[in-house]
Amino acid sequence: MEVKDIKIKNMKYEDFKDNETLESYVQELRANGVNVAVAKIDDLINWGRSNSVWPLVFGTSCCAIEFMCTAAARYDFARFGWEVTRNSPRQADVLFCCGTVVHKMAPVLKRLYDQMPEPKYVMAIGSCTISGGPFKKSYHTVMGIDNIVPVDVYVPGCPPRPDAMIYGMMQLSRKIKMQEFFKLPKQPATPQGETAEGGEA
Repeated sequence: MEVKDIKIKNMKYEDFKDNETLESYVQELRANGVNVAVAKIDDLINWGRSNSVWPLVFGTSCCAIEFMCTAAARYDFARFGWEVTRNSPRQADVLFCCGTVVHKMAPVLKRLYDQMPEPKYVMAIGSCTISGGPFKKSYHTVMGIDNIVPVDVYVPGCPPRPDAMIYGMMQLSRKIKMQEFFKLPKQPATPQGETAEGGEA
């Protein structure tokens, strides 16, 4: 497959905003026998990230049993690419907190969260994790893990059903897909005394 006479100028930042120019490049390449797909690299990376999340399970009580049901054959969250649960926080993307967190356990939860690499996410599963549950206003229970670590998705229930957990996973997948993996550098500020068009202020 030989491609001839394709002239692509050096593209500047402004050219990426011009869809007509990009479409003409794509049509020219396709006319000469080159298969081209145009998409944002952010979308491709976030599609992969959202469908291959590695969870770290912090299960302390009955919600952890429901989480085990979610991973079993009947509900099978492997179809979403979430089945590779990790035992090390250094290999995990999302922290599943399932169950009651007492004040004695809170520093351990914080340490595990701090050891996870960026970008990292947290799912609070069950009433005890979200707000203390039946132990509300007790002396030993943390009234919501959002006092310790930032939470991305809440899955309420006592305990929540496995399909509710799967819905929470789908919401976190959507959140990951919407993020910007590559941040564009800020445009240079215009010098004082000039407008954006280059004229005098």
